[in-house]
Amino acid sequence: MTLSLYASQEKIYPRSVSGFFSNWRWGMVFLTQLVFYGIPWLGWGQRQAVLFDLNSRRFYIFDLVLYPQDFIYLAGMLVIAALSLFLFTAVAGRLWCGYACPQTVYTEIFLWIEKKVEGDRSARMRRDAKPLSAEKVLRKSTKHFLWLALALWTGFTFVGYFTPIKELGVEFLAMSMSSWEVFWTFFYGFATYGNAGFMREQVCKHMCPYARFQSAMFDNDTLIVTYDSERGDPRGARSRKADPMALNLGACVDCSLCVQVCPTGIDIRNGLQYECIGCGACADVCDTVMAKMDYAPGLIKYTTENAVQKHWTQSQTLKHVLRPRILVYTSVLCAIVIAMVVSLSLRDPFRVDVVRDRGVTARIVSGGKIENVYRLQVMNATESTQRYRITVGGLPNLMLNSESVLEVDSTQARWIALRVQAPFDVAAPGSHAIQFKVDALDSKGHIQENSVFLVPR
Repeated sequence: MTLSLYASQEKIYPRSVSGFFSNWRWGMVFLTQLVFYGIPWLGWGQRQAVLFDLNSRRFYIFDLVLYPQDFIYLAGMLVIAALSLFLFTAVAGRLWCGYACPQTVYTEIFLWIEKKVEGDRSARMRRDAKPLSAEKVLRKSTKHFLWLALALWTGFTFVGYFTPIKELGVEFLAMSMSSWEVFWTFFYGFATYGNAGFMREQVCKHMCPYARFQSAMFDNDTLIVTYDSERGDPRGARSRKADPMALNLGACVDCSLCVQVCPTGIDIRNGLQYECIGCGACADVCDTVMAKMDYAPGLIKYTTENAVQKHWTQSQTLKHVLRPRILVYTSVLCAIVIAMVVSLSLRDPFRVDVVRDRGVTARIVSGGKIENVYRLQVMNATESTQRYRITVGGLPNLMLNSESVLEVDSTQARWIALRVQAPFDVAAPGSHAIQFKVDALDSKGHIQENSVFLVPR
């Protein structure tokens, strides 16, 4: 006897639904895709508005030009994103999953294409149950062609954030894209095709770590999609004219539409489950059924467990949502955002690095002076050519025996060799702290970098 440890997964055919939450979900689909597909084509002066240029190691974000030394801002943005996720989850559950996650967004788009090509849920189920035919092959082929076209365009757009997208388009037409550009276009494209076209709810249920730890951020005052079992049970079918009280039935007519519209295939009536992405599709379809039965809406709704158990009004529910935990999250998040904005506004528009030339040690030059050689890099983070003056101090009679003013093109970096000289008896043998000061002549700002001056024995 062979015992199989593999449980086959029944394919889910989500039913189309319309309503309040569906409108919000599609609004987020349009907004997120408008941003994703549109921003790479947005110009900013003579360049792309948002470009992560890895070759030159510069990030352009509208008016900002960031260098690797500005990594702290990336860390700050990641902290803000994490705290925002914690805040939204503590307030209203898996809002990110249900409305803005790329997996959800592209699954919605792929399902829309599938519906337009193959028909509604029942038509797709009937067609899949039938044997292969010319009509079936044609519809399936058309659907997969559209899926692949959208997925590859998505991969192309993704690469367009790292290579100027207009140049990338010219390279694509000339079939001269680099191997890495081709790799990432197809990798991201096929990831989109596979995740949104085939894996769908499996990604949310088995691959996404957020589904596993999100319950740690929930409590009884978190707004979640909830079935009111006290009002809905006992469930049972009945005619529209029947009195549920006389039949000893609750408001739920047991139509199973809430299961049919669920993108992960769960039954919300069984209580909160980690597979629930909080999209609200079940609430929309349940309200439609309640309206047809002439019952009050809200059998399935966004509310809290405490509100259902204690029969709170909407105002009471919202009052308990603004609990100390939420206020702490909000305060910390606002403080970090304000600190980021202030730091960016006060950021010097250039960067300076100073390193000793390891190939040249301290030496005695003509005139009996001691000379140390340094290499200084000035990175211009503005969109115009800038001039900078370099001075040095820290020891008596220290002087710069090289050009003291240099010009750096917009968003470029320039290295310069500096020869620093001092009298032989300037200090005792050993290393002594000195400072290089760089002043921007065409804009405000100055930077001071520390180094050491070596006096030989």
